Amino acid sequence: MKCLIIAAGRGERLKQKGAPKPLIPVLGLPMIARVIHTATRAGVDDFFVVTGYEGKKLQTYLKSLARERELRITCLENPDWTRENGLSVLRAREVIREPFLLLMADHLVEERTLKRLMEAGPVEGGVRLVVDRRCENALVDLSDATKVRIEGERVVQIGKDLSEYDALDTGIFLCTPAIFEAIETSIQKYDDSSLSGGVRVLAEQGRVSILEMGEDFWIDIDDVFALQRAERILLKKGGKTTDGPVARFLNRPSSLWITRRIISYPTLSPNILTFVSFLISLIAALFFLVCRPWALVTGGILAQFASIVDGCDGEVARLTYRESDFGKWLDAVLDRYADGLLIAGITTYCLCTGGGWEILGAGFLALVGSFVVSYTADKYDGLMKQKIIRSNLRVGRDTRVFILFLSSIFLVPSWGLWFLAIAMNLEVIRRIFVVYQNR
Repeated sequence: MKCLIIAAGRGERLKQKGAPKPLIPVLGLPMIARVIHTATRAGVDDFFVVTGYEGKKLQTYLKSLARERELRITCLENPDWTRENGLSVLRAREVIREPFLLLMADHLVEERTLKRLMEAGPVEGGVRLVVDRRCENALVDLSDATKVRIEGERVVQIGKDLSEYDALDTGIFLCTPAIFEAIETSIQKYDDSSLSGGVRVLAEQGRVSILEMGEDFWIDIDDVFALQRAERILLKKGGKTTDGPVARFLNRPSSLWITRRIISYPTLSPNILTFVSFLISLIAALFFLVCRPWALVTGGILAQFASIVDGCDGEVARLTYRESDFGKWLDAVLDRYADGLLIAGITTYCLCTGGGWEILGAGFLALVGSFVVSYTADKYDGLMKQKIIRSNLRVGRDTRVFILFLSSIFLVPSWGLWFLAIAMNLEVIRRIFVVYQNR
């Protein structure tokens, strides 16, 4: 699948953020890079980007991105970029002769929307347009939006000045080469060189079908307020669907606050953040070995802070498209080491302050239970997605560390060990029972 991206405009309302507009960062990543990465994950493997305003600067970045991410990106220059955007589409007429995705460099959309669009397939001799029936969508500037009138599954009218309309044009198309001829017809017949003009010509011939956006997210980043809204929504989507209650209500809001402030620093890669979280856990465990109440409290606070930072690596990876199998594996390995060090440190503190052999038993059961809960999590979560209705009750690493944190700051570390020893092993038994029922 080929993809044509229109990136020729100046972006007057965002000029204070830098130029050209497609290179303005959204959570540390240029918006055009977000469009390209999303399309790549949806299955696109060949990109054509039409440049205009400060085209050389944009082309240099795209060449670098293509090398770094091993992508095929061809730049097409539009010398008439000050005119309507249909002329940018026409720049691809000689290089694209099959159905293609047509996207805007400043429209962010979800991967699943593009997948649904490609699965729906092209309209013979026409285009398929993704429309949003949420005409009061708070993310859309209605005064600037292109409106659409629909009859059945087909577009009958399109334009910014429609007084009666059923949906909004999202700027996401699956086109056939017929769009090129339609834009030429629009120029000759109506003196309209816009993309909407070409779509209007096809709509008059009944050759524009729709795909409804549904509840999927999209946004047109035209001004500073839209940029801020986009960043807020992307941050909310940076979490994980398998978050437990502690992660969801305590750790995740805190880690997202941190991520928002560090994501623009490329040196703070996800793997570096994984090591930082592990080092904080190591320092916390060393404080436990001091065997003093103040050190116990300090260690507990550091352990909880490490748990929060442990969420940042995944957030940065997801938000900047730097997820990797190695990163996930490294995170899991260092988390197990961190768990072992924290539980061993707490156990040592209890032994140093008068604990007996029963504390060794509690520490052993807590350690084994924690490791087995983590070991079974992947298979269990997979089964939850496939067969089990997801429950908000989840005993994961976030809960374990939070229990150690509470027992440390209230100076009852043995309670924390016993709780983990019982709760973790009961959770393993519960999982075995649930998986057996849904085998």
